[in-house]
Amino acid sequence: MLILRSAALFVLAAILEIGGAWLVWQGVREHRGWMWAAGGVLALGAYGFVATFQPDAHFGRVLAAYGGIFVAGSILWDVVADGYRPDRWDITGALVCLAGMAVIMWAPRNG
Repeated sequence: MLILRSAALFVLAAILEIGGAWLVWQGVREHRGWMWAAGGVLALGAYGFVATFQPDAHFGRVLAAYGGIFVAGSILWDVVADGYRPDRWDITGALVCLAGMAVIMWAPRNG
């Protein structure tokens, strides 16, 4: 159950961070306006709180593990939001990052 909670928090963090950055990108680079960028800033701010709910108490471990989710989530976001077609190396790299995330976050530890 702890792993499911942790995974759900990682997914929420990715939606907020990647979505927030995408909204800022759309507002500024795609000239959609300051409301898009402001929405992105709010989402990025909310992302900052999500990691505090992770069951692991070590900030560095949580953020390092989240990096794998961020990589895979960014590629997935681009597929869904912008029609990006990842190649086999994008997918391989994302899977390597996810494997690293799982080892960092959920490997059995003593204590």
